[in-house]
Amino acid sequence: MRTSRLLLRSGPAVAAAAVLPLVLTAHPAAAVSGISVSTTGSTVSVVTSACTQINGSWGTAALLGSGQASFAQGRQVALSGTTVSQSAAWSGVSPGTYTVVVMCSNGTTAGTQSVIVSAPSTPTISATASASPSRGVMGGLGGAARDVGPVTMGVGGALVGVGVIAAAWFLRRRSKPYRL
Repeated sequence: MRTSRLLLRSGPAVAAAAVLPLVLTAHPAAAVSGISVSTTGSTVSVVTSACTQINGSWGTAALLGSGQASFAQGRQVALSGTTVSQSAAWSGVSPGTYTVVVMCSNGTTAGTQSVIVSAPSTPTISATASASPSRGVMGGLGGAARDVGPVTMGVGGALVGVGVIAAAWFLRRRSKPYRL
């Protein structure tokens, strides 16, 4: 009786665990593209390894703006590279959202990906005038924060001297315990 209840409770979980890997491998993700797009300032570049060379050409990449709908309307650049990796780049791209499309020389599309080119940030330099501290350097607990007088220096020197004499007396007494 207990065994059958256990199987009834765990049966659907075991079946789902067995089917999940099959479902995930049966349908590849639609967002996976054969291209990789990146931006650096006003330069957009694309890299792919999906194209093969036909008659000395790897293919063409196009940069489509917001009002452009077809490959022919975009800024086209020929792919260059090797059998491992092909690339193209556009410089002087103004800020906005663009779509990069790569067409291989055999007529297939290697991939499509959107990219956002942001406005270059210019560093803001601001100068503010402020008065220098008039109390000197304040390092740690005191430092040179204030000027001390001769009385303070004399008392400090006396305390250091008393400390040195007391330490010497303590160490001498400790090394000869038979003396009082």
